[in-house]
Amino acid sequence: MSNTDTVYEDRVTITCTNNDMEVEAEIDNFREKESFNAFIAGNKIHLVFNGKVYVGNQVGLEFVSQGPKQIAKLRGRY
Repeated sequence: MSNTDTVYEDRVTITCTNNDMEVEAEIDNFREKESFNAFIAGNKIHLVFNGKVYVGNQVGLEFVSQGPKQIAKLRGRY
């Protein structure tokens, strides 16, 4: 049995590959090495893991992200 619970931040940095602009987005439904939903200015972008990064498309633009930072919390006795 593991002594840690893994949790992730609820925000990520997303980069638009068309113009290299970066923005911070809130995320939901994160599944490690699978997918997550990012919300930017009220728009939802579904990003899917391609083996290296998470990739999504919206309104003709491509977005990539490394995903949220991992936070490990100890549980039980220290």
